[in-house]
Formats: sequence, C-alpha cells, structure tokens
Amino acid sequence: MPHPLTLPPATDPTTLYRYRDALYAEDLLIVALVRLDFFTALAAEPADLSGLCRRHDIHPRPADVMVTLFRAMGLIQPGGDGRLQVTETAREHLVSTSPWFIGPYYESLVDRPVVVDLLRVLRTDKPANWGSQASQPDWHKAMEKPDFARQFTRAMDCRGVFLAQALARHLPIGGSRSLLDIAGGSGIYACSFCAQFPGLTATVLEKPPVDAICAQAIAERGFADRVRVVAGDMLSAPLPRGHDLHLYSNVLHDWDVGIVRDLIGRSFEALPSGGRLLIHDAFLNRQKDGPLHVAEYSVMLMHATQGRCYGVGELEGWLREAGFTGCLELPGGAARGGLIATKA
Repeated sequence: MPHPLTLPPATDPTTLYRYRDALYAEDLLIVALVRLDFFTALAAEPADLSGLCRRHDIHPRPADVMVTLFRAMGLIQPGGDGRLQVTETAREHLVSTSPWFIGPYYESLVDRPVVVDLLRVLRTDKPANWGSQASQPDWHKAMEKPDFARQFTRAMDCRGVFLAQALARHLPIGGSRSLLDIAGGSGIYACSFCAQFPGLTATVLEKPPVDAICAQAIAERGFADRVRVVAGDMLSAPLPRGHDLHLYSNVLHDWDVGIVRDLIGRSFEALPSGGRLLIHDAFLNRQKDGPLHVAEYSVMLMHATQGRCYGVGELEGWLREAGFTGCLELPGGAARGGLIATKA
C-alpha cells in the first residue's frame, strides 16, 4: 500500500540519517592531518581561505568545506585579524611538533579509497566516482544511466517520505495554487505537499530517464490527477511558467555557487509577482562554523557532486540579489529546514 504522506513516524530518525551523512568527514580529517600537514602549517602561520588554497594547492570550493568542518569540530577558528588559526585542541594534538601529536595514529588509514578521492577533489575540484566505486562515474553522469537513476531516485524517495511531510507541516503556503518542483526526483515532495494542502496542484520538472521513473512513482501513490511530470533540463532552458510556488529540495547543494545563483535567478524570472521560492536543504549557520552534522554532510556532497552545503546567510544574500524579499527560515526534519522568499 502507498504511504498516506500525512502520517509521521512514531520515532525520530535524525540520528540514523546522521550516521550516513557523516561518513566521509573523518576521511577529510585524515587528508588534512597526514597528507597536507594542515594544522602544523596553520599553527606556524595563520591564513585566510585564499591563503590556504595557495599554500596547499587546493581549490576554493572543497577548501571551504574543509574549513567549515574544522571550525565545526572546534579545531580552527578565526583570529582577531580574520585569518584562521588553530585552537588549543588542535595545537596540542594535531601539530607535528607537539609531544601529544597523534598524526601517526592516523597514518595507517591514509590509503582508504575515500581519503584518496578527497585529496584528488581538493586538488582538482572535480567530483569523485559515486561511492568511490571504480565502476561508477561521478553522480551527475551516473544519473544518465537508467539503472543508477532508478536506484538513486528510490534512495531519495525513501528519505523524502519523512523529510517532505516534516517540512510541509510548517509551510505558510496555504494560498499557493500551483507548485513547480524543480529536479523533483520521484515527486515525493510534490505529492506530500499536495497531500498536506488539498487546493494545491504540482508539476515536477525532471530530466530523462528520471522523468519516467517519477511519473510511475506518482501514479503508484495515487496522485496522477494532481501532480504531472514535465521533461526538461533546469540548466539549459527557461523554467515553466504558470506556477506561484517553486521548490528546490536538496537540489542546490549539488551545484557550485555560480549555478546556484543562476537557478535562483531563473526562478525569479519564471515566477509571477508575489510568487514564492522555497529552498529545502541542510543549512549551515550564518557564521559557517556549524552545525557539525551539516558540516559533515557537506563533505559527502563535496566528494560526489559539484556543490556543498550553504549557509543561511549565503542563500539569503543570493535571494536578495535576484530580487526576492521577506526571507523566512522554516523548521524541518533530520537537520534539514526551509527558506522561503517572495518575488516583490
């Protein structure tokens, strides 16, 4: 039987989500400690992000993820001049000249596949193979293969059954009539929102082969009369018009800053005056020094996609830049949340 999409679980699965989302974070610490001697160099000479990139020959996007993780871990912090410096914990235990240095304890793990991948991503800014599997290309190319697309969409669908309704319960969209769910995967968010708001209809925009997978999932859930699927590429064509609410759910974190800003701009162009854009994701705080579980998740995204987790302040700035106003933060489930803003 299909899930009713308005029935929450009796227990909170947030910890179970975190086990999976945090898998790659420790591998990035191994890279920094053993391959880059990152903390020894930083203890000797504090640096800003651009200085770290020059020092270690790494790229800004993955370097940003690394810095955010180590700030959230309490290993580095900004000094009075704004440059990053080590904390006392890192100075005692992660700097090679300290008698308490634990680098050798990590050395035997340095050839783990994810460690090797993460060093390559830092050096090249190119996504690694999905799951560090030699048989798979990076995630963006793998999604063009029907078997992988079906498996990945199923994985995101089972997560969405919980996350979509956890967000929907807090949405101020009772006046919205038509949702465009951009890169909406299985359509789980569109279906869940329609289940929560009886006056809402939805369109899911997806590329082949996911569009066919999505249409089948929507039909099996019994929402084919209210949720339709349109095949299209959000990056190469204008977004469909005629919708007063746009949704990017767990989409923007797959892309680098330039594409994120472009997508926000595309939504602004396609929405009518008074229309709203909803971003659902795992957000870093305004200082980008936590929460730790989001900083850990960002490492997994940095490994396999062209993106990372973004801070609330970053996204608000890009929304205002595009012309949106009245940005509001919304609670969600499993360390995710929402940002909703209005086209003035």
